[in-house]
Amino acid sequence: MTGGQRVRWDEIYLQSCATWLPPVMPADEAVGRGLVDAVTVRRAQVTGVTVGEQSPPDMAVAAARAALARAGRAPGGLTTILHASSYHQGHDLWAPASYVQRRAAPGSRCPALEIRQTSNGGLACLQLAAATLTAVPPDADHPDTAHPDADHPDADHPDTVSPAAGGAVLITTADRFCLPGIDRWRSDPGTVLADGATAAVVTREPGFARLTALVSVGEPELEEMHRGDDPFGAVPFAARRPIDVGVTTRAYLGSQEGQRAVVRMAERQRESVDRALEEAKATLGDIDWVLLPHFGRRRLDMNYFRRFGIDPDRTTWQWSRGVGHLGAGDQIAGLAWLAEQRRLRPGDRVLMLGVGGGFTWSAAVLDIGDPPRW
Repeated sequence: MTGGQRVRWDEIYLQSCATWLPPVMPADEAVGRGLVDAVTVRRAQVTGVTVGEQSPPDMAVAAARAALARAGRAPGGLTTILHASSYHQGHDLWAPASYVQRRAAPGSRCPALEIRQTSNGGLACLQLAAATLTAVPPDADHPDTAHPDADHPDADHPDTVSPAAGGAVLITTADRFCLPGIDRWRSDPGTVLADGATAAVVTREPGFARLTALVSVGEPELEEMHRGDDPFGAVPFAARRPIDVGVTTRAYLGSQEGQRAVVRMAERQRESVDRALEEAKATLGDIDWVLLPHFGRRRLDMNYFRRFGIDPDRTTWQWSRGVGHLGAGDQIAGLAWLAEQRRLRPGDRVLMLGVGGGFTWSAAVLDIGDPPRW
């Protein structure tokens, strides 16, 4: 799935998706309360951010219940539960994915796993869900899956995987960004961090969106960007509190290795997009909607709009600028919003783009069938 390997996703669908978002704090109110300066707001061109009091796992439970209800799924039919986050989930040495499972899918006994890939967590979950649902069952008849017959339709596709029967994967994402550990307005310059949760049900049974391609590309040489010169700490927030990604980024970019980072990041991002479009047999001109991370406008202009020639009107920018960056959940949230606003049409093609510190870039292409009427 990465590093040049090709995997063809056959019959993987999103049956539903949902969000749970707390109320929006208008940017003008945040400026008036001294939470952020007007210059920062003007540069990011944001109009507000969702701010909540609930724990991230509780928000995830609410989103998960909505997604399961929309899909008409019983908890007992779940194969796996994947919970992605970027920040603290409310307890230490604790399994938030199991909490989501207990509250949103009571009685289920499937594995519940936590995914930590920062802002790329939602698309990482989608990739893992597809892999789980297309895995060869342990008791599969090997001659049927190995395709020794040269006339078999999959004989020339060694990376095609065979389906497991039935089941569905529940994906959730959730974060709450708050002081004293993190400053939603200042900790990640150019991005306003939002509270909220998303959920999606992924299955091999027909759904409103078919996963046509999903490619992820990693570049571990860049992990230092969010580490900088800081020594390893024995406890959380050992270097500084609140978190300041700007400090570590400046330290890294000032190094010899860091000076090559900008070019390397652009190359890996381009690779993920080009490979996903190639797998989907599409061009950017064929894409009706592009779902991007909920960054501030300057970041979006530099990394997406200008770099790829993406028209902001083909994105959810006008909505997302009033929500903020939902950690791992921006792409699922954007898809849910398009469905709820009746923006999707049969035959639409949707490109979901994500990036997470470390670094990993993901690009997924969805083909819309019969849009949902939630």
